[in-house]
Amino acid sequence: MTLLSLVAALALDQWRPLDRNNPFARAFFDLADSIERRFNGGEAQHGMTAWMLAVLPPVLVVGVINGLLEDLGFLLEWGWSVAVLYATMGFRKFSGRLREIQEALARDDLEGASAALYQLRGQPGEGMSRNEAIRVVIEEGLLLSHRYVFGVAFWFVVLGPSGVVLYRCAADLAERWGGRVEPDAVVFGRFALRVFEVIDWVPVRLTAIGFAVVGNFEEAIYCWRTQAASWSPQGEGVLLASGAGALGVRLGETLQRHGGVNYRPALGTGEEADPEHMRSAVGLVWRALVFWLGVIVVVSAAHWLG
Repeated sequence: MTLLSLVAALALDQWRPLDRNNPFARAFFDLADSIERRFNGGEAQHGMTAWMLAVLPPVLVVGVINGLLEDLGFLLEWGWSVAVLYATMGFRKFSGRLREIQEALARDDLEGASAALYQLRGQPGEGMSRNEAIRVVIEEGLLLSHRYVFGVAFWFVVLGPSGVVLYRCAADLAERWGGRVEPDAVVFGRFALRVFEVIDWVPVRLTAIGFAVVGNFEEAIYCWRTQAASWSPQGEGVLLASGAGALGVRLGETLQRHGGVNYRPALGTGEEADPEHMRSAVGLVWRALVFWLGVIVVVSAAHWLG
């Protein structure tokens, strides 16, 4: 049922994708914002309490519903799993924006690409060169593919629909509460960042292994081993270093922005990023997905055969 659920959810995502800010996501964001307003007193323990109040109820509700449906038949349980996956995972939740950026860069429309990057990342993209924008697009594509496909799939295999909701909520709170720079917000969001690092420790490394297996294995492992530790957070460094090595492209490095320079460690040892590498990154992600689905098939077959 695990493989069938994943394939069905991905097929639905390709047919009729839900936006990243779909009604389910917006409802959770509204809940998270409400809890933050009530509990953010500028102390770390407030962030821990708020995280539990935001994450545990939806995880428990989904788990209870799944437990009830188990007793009502395979089809209902399977349909529920597909529905939860469809709401939380999928390439099309972000691929449209990435395609818009690619098309703008192909036209040398840096202003349009910067505007689309801002909508994708929530961070200004003005001042970047064409090469810098391409690097950022590849990085975002690799990270989003992990957070919306591979990471979700891992926790579905481990814990079913409850694991999916746990991962999605933890990832969203790490981004929403842990990605700010105001002093009280930094302290409040620290727990969300740390717990997501724990939840994502195994999935992000499995995704990196997938990139290595379906890409340039030796370069991916070399870059992972020698460069990932220089990146923060390190989980992202593992993923991006492996992806850069697998693609044979240079990622990271300095970004020029209006008002300053963002100094970042270099990742990869290959060529300078160009539009062809953006297309190669899409292929890398799809090949890694096929690889891990194949692993699930083999493990499931071994289990059925005893």
